Amino acid sequence: MKINIPSHLSDAELVAEVKSLAGREREAAAHLIAHLAELDARRLYLSAGFSSLFTYCMEVLRLSEAEAYNRIEAARAARRFPVILDRLAEGSLNITTVRVLASHLTADNYQELLAAASGKSRRAVEELLAQRFPQPDVAFSVRKLPAPRGVPTQPLAAASTPPASTTSAGAPVTAASAPVPALPAPATRRAVVAPLAPDRYEIRFTASAETCEKLRLAQDLLRHAVPTGDTAQIIDRALTVLLEGLARRKFAATDRPRASRGAAPGARYVAAKVKRAVWIRDGGRCAFVSKGGRRCNERSFAEFHHLDPYGVGGEATVETMELRCRAHNNYEAELFYGRRQPTRPGTSSPRPPMGATVDR
Repeated sequence: MKINIPSHLSDAELVAEVKSLAGREREAAAHLIAHLAELDARRLYLSAGFSSLFTYCMEVLRLSEAEAYNRIEAARAARRFPVILDRLAEGSLNITTVRVLASHLTADNYQELLAAASGKSRRAVEELLAQRFPQPDVAFSVRKLPAPRGVPTQPLAAASTPPASTTSAGAPVTAASAPVPALPAPATRRAVVAPLAPDRYEIRFTASAETCEKLRLAQDLLRHAVPTGDTAQIIDRALTVLLEGLARRKFAATDRPRASRGAAPGARYVAAKVKRAVWIRDGGRCAFVSKGGRRCNERSFAEFHHLDPYGVGGEATVETMELRCRAHNNYEAELFYGRRQPTRPGTSSPRPPMGATVDR
């Protein structure tokens, strides 16, 4: 089967087709989950020569480890609570959020939990579960990671010890005909930021030996203020100082602003008082609003955008400046000036003037 890029579609047709395909994909995923649930119950993977549904999904269905793990967890939850299949098909839940919810669902709470999780992201569902099923704080630890065979020794890992696994097991709606084999946890090396309880998070990451030494030095220097050397307090203090420094450098934030003469007419420079006012007014977030009324609200790579492009005489005032993320800053410049044409190898072309001020 050959699939081509749909370059012939108009913008409106392309958006409509993408939405239609996403809906069909949700329905197909729900059907797959339903069939996996029945295949798992009948243990048909055994007669196919596989010891588990997990290996069957990877080798026969060509799913990745993460895809197999999430779909099997969702299938087992859906077998206990079939309403999950309808939620998957309509899009109010997705496979990842079902996997996060699965171990907490019981015959008594599944309707309430599924309704509360409807339309939420994985992170929001994790925070919801942390409120309903709070876990104790994790103990701090710093340990050296084992080096894989043939690989140089890894740097020290500054990591919190994860809490003991806790689940909220409930009576199944459909009785299982055989013990359900446990799934292997998906292997990841990503940093962990997981809610444990309201306003409490587990943070786990890998750090270099140099970073660990800085942490120990900070603990020693702050013994008078933090006698226990609590890592969470040390990191909180460090981040507070870092954010204050970044705010001063990027947005001229200060408790005692000096008098400013402002920017000269026609100058590209944005005065510090303008940066401060725009940053506060826009809440440090991208203020781009789509035709449908959705505001972007992205905080990463915030830049100062001229509503009246600088290239045609736009001034840098509080009224004519807004925050934009880099993507929407470039997007609006392209709407005004046109999209840049790719440069052929061996040639160069001047960049067109942009209607935005980038704060780096």
